[in-house]
Amino acid sequence: MLRRFRPFAHWHGHRLLRRHFGAAVMARLHQTIHIAERRHRGEIVVAVEAAAPPHIRDSRARALEVFGRLRVWDTAQATGVLLHILLSDHRIEIVADRGVTARVDDAVWLRICAELRARFQAGQYEQGVVDALAAIDAELLRTWPLAEGESNPDELPDRPVTL
Repeated sequence: MLRRFRPFAHWHGHRLLRRHFGAAVMARLHQTIHIAERRHRGEIVVAVEAAAPPHIRDSRARALEVFGRLRVWDTAQATGVLLHILLSDHRIEIVADRGVTARVDDAVWLRICAELRARFQAGQYEQGVVDALAAIDAELLRTWPLAEGESNPDELPDRPVTL
């Protein structure tokens, strides 16, 4: 029965992407990520996807696939964090690299995802993502702060990705 409604979900995801994640919003999210990464060793990547490929049935599996494809794991201290938003299925996942998962409990990521989902349900897409980025930033600042005089080498692109 899910397959029958898949075309509608696909169309709906693309509609949400165009409506809530235009060029101006993506530029503001890019700036938010860029500023946040100056404060800690973490690398934040945002991927917004209208609809998952047909062979993907699980949003967590898709987020892990995107984590690998975008090379979020490719940081010197394993401090990459992916915020994956799958609009068609109303799914949000955070995947953190092993350096971050060693210091941050999974419950923190689940709470951030739940709060972002609630903001989306209220129609507050941009502000919801900004708040989620602030929460991720706070966790990275708490667990991977920069030492005095140190700077983040910015190993991953700050610009959000649409898939």
